[in-house]
Amino acid sequence: MKFFRKTIYTLFISLVFTGCFSIKKDESTINVDKVLDLSVIKTKETLKQLKDFDSFPRNIPTGEKEWECVGVTDWCSGFWPGVLWYAYEYSGDETIKKAAEKFTLPIKQIGYTPALDHDIGFQVYCSYGNAYRLTGNEEYKQVLLAAADTLATLYNPVVGSIHSWPMKPQYPHNTIIDNMMNLELLFWAAKNGGEKRLYDIAESHAEVTMKNLVRPDYTTFHLGSFDTKTGAFIKGVAHQGYADNSMWARGQTWGIYGFSFAYRETKREDFLNTAIHLADKYLERLPEDGIPYWDFDDPRIPNAPKDASAAAVAACGMLELAGLVKDDELKDKYYRAAKRFINMLSTDAYLSNENNQALLLHSTGHHPKNSEIDVPIIYADYYYLEALLRLKKWKA
Repeated sequence: MKFFRKTIYTLFISLVFTGCFSIKKDESTINVDKVLDLSVIKTKETLKQLKDFDSFPRNIPTGEKEWECVGVTDWCSGFWPGVLWYAYEYSGDETIKKAAEKFTLPIKQIGYTPALDHDIGFQVYCSYGNAYRLTGNEEYKQVLLAAADTLATLYNPVVGSIHSWPMKPQYPHNTIIDNMMNLELLFWAAKNGGEKRLYDIAESHAEVTMKNLVRPDYTTFHLGSFDTKTGAFIKGVAHQGYADNSMWARGQTWGIYGFSFAYRETKREDFLNTAIHLADKYLERLPEDGIPYWDFDDPRIPNAPKDASAAAVAACGMLELAGLVKDDELKDKYYRAAKRFINMLSTDAYLSNENNQALLLHSTGHHPKNSEIDVPIIYADYYYLEALLRLKKWKA
């Protein structure tokens, strides 16, 4: 039966992508609506294969067609509901909305159980945050507020940042660059009925990250280790990057996006300047096609794997940044960069087409652990759809 489903799925997608929706590699500017139409069709078809609402797509192993799924507590659980909410936002399709509601509901437990790690923002804000934004349902709002309070329990006032991976004893207190993205939940909650301390925690975390995880050359450490008794910075390490002094692509883009909205919420010029410098460093070192290798310093380049997820996050971050900078030249620079990334991701070189259920190919998860290398990963699809919707609104 599974073989039959795969055969039918492959035939359907092949017909779609070899017809009017196919995007050719030589197109310099995509039709955003066309790509979003394609994405909605594919998302609806994928939904037919997903029956367990507490099981969430994460990656598609090499040679496979269908998503491998994970449970609610996996850090990636919120991205699939987020994909559905974005697809609904564009299409208005009630079938997708109902599915989004069903896949969102199980994540509620994250807000009401002790925090296992810092990824509550990814899990809850991508799912419930989009759900509340699009529906105004007060039940969604209450889950978001509870989740923000839960995330705040990981804050260490001595260090001034949120503790990443509290269940892992390798470091006394560690904070990773990814954690910048989880601050949006805290900023939102502080403006929507939560305590002001949530804002203070988010601002402090961003400041500690800026001062310690951002290097003088505006590349970033993945992880910073701190002394819990004094708050002193001990060292920065790669963890998911090639080396402790290398430029891990996705980490750089988490920083671009995270410091951009940190400026949006706080109006602190040092946060804006950090986002600008991180973005400029990223653009300076990009390969010709605009899609980064998983780490800019992997000595195997050009034979190292790419990371489409980093390109998708970069597109979102630079559109955010373009909307915040006051200088017209900078605004145009970051807008054009983001559009270039989206254009490239929307070609046959990176679109999955009939290959499998995902939207994008060629992402890299945890290269040092040989995990999720050059495969579709769900957060690439999430940020790709976000980037497309942002670009569409920018043009409107």
